Amino acid sequence: MKNRVMTNVRKLACGVIGLALVSGVAVSAQASVKFGHVAPPFHGMSKGIDDFAAYVKEKTEGRIDIQTFPAGQLGGERSMAEQVQSGTLQIASITTAVLQNFVPQAAIMDMPFIFPNRATAYATLDDQEVQEKIFSYFPKKGFVGIGWTENEIRDFGNSKRPVRTPEDVKGLKVRVMNSPVFLDTFKALGASPVGIPFPETYNALQAGVIDAQENPVLTMVLVKFTEVTKYVTMTQHSVTECAIIVGIDYWESLSDADRQIFREAAKIATDTNRKVNAELHNKLPKSEISIEEYAKANGVEVIHLTDAERESFREAVQPVWDKYRKKFGDDLFDFMLDKINEHKQ
Repeated sequence: MKNRVMTNVRKLACGVIGLALVSGVAVSAQASVKFGHVAPPFHGMSKGIDDFAAYVKEKTEGRIDIQTFPAGQLGGERSMAEQVQSGTLQIASITTAVLQNFVPQAAIMDMPFIFPNRATAYATLDDQEVQEKIFSYFPKKGFVGIGWTENEIRDFGNSKRPVRTPEDVKGLKVRVMNSPVFLDTFKALGASPVGIPFPETYNALQAGVIDAQENPVLTMVLVKFTEVTKYVTMTQHSVTECAIIVGIDYWESLSDADRQIFREAAKIATDTNRKVNAELHNKLPKSEISIEEYAKANGVEVIHLTDAERESFREAVQPVWDKYRKKFGDDLFDFMLDKINEHKQ
């Protein structure tokens, strides 16, 4: 009798342990769903990604609980892209300038002066056919693209002189992202582009190692580049678009219904991202003044290009377009130009 009771106890104990192990695996799997990006917590991209995670959690009733990791906590963008490829990171938002090192066709998004203005860029990016076309190149590299976030539209800041024409850029030492398109763009403008890490940019400007940098004006103000570059030209030369990428193995583990939820969440992330960034232009963190008010108070000269001046820049970078047209083929290049014209505002 005693042996039978002990046997039953052992069976019960094994069952409880087994249940705990299964339960533990489930909890661990749920907790391991991570979404990495490089934006600071107050930025529109970060807020959008937080909304992405919240929407997925709500719609799956907590079954999928995504943990977000801002400000490069999981590594730089290239590292995170590699982590998504290998399956150690499930989701990330990576700029197309970095993704082009994995998916060359992603560089179509970074063609200089390809979008005439912000409204046209957004309408084009939201076009479902555009997303399907660009994201169709991703799976072969281990990614599934499901939507966009962004780090704003890029402008040009320098410490030497007001810049209104390509001639004004010639000879300037410019920090750019370590991306082929950006290096080619500023070579075409006659500058000396340098691909140094973003965190080193302020000190390089302050020490005179470089004369200029190209980032969204919002970024320039937030990271204090405008303390050492007093001339800012609103070139709006490139949309710093980031693709939300999901690892293929993780994506394939999701049901069709969950995949749809993820796509819906990506649209929410995009909308929140744009809305918050627009608000930050008018009300900077802490100071709660607009970028224009900040510029006036801090002796920053902001130059707005006329249509003719902007067109002169577009003409100057045509060799870059020609180079990448050969690289991508006419199909992708003409598809994008046609879509931009279709959505022009």
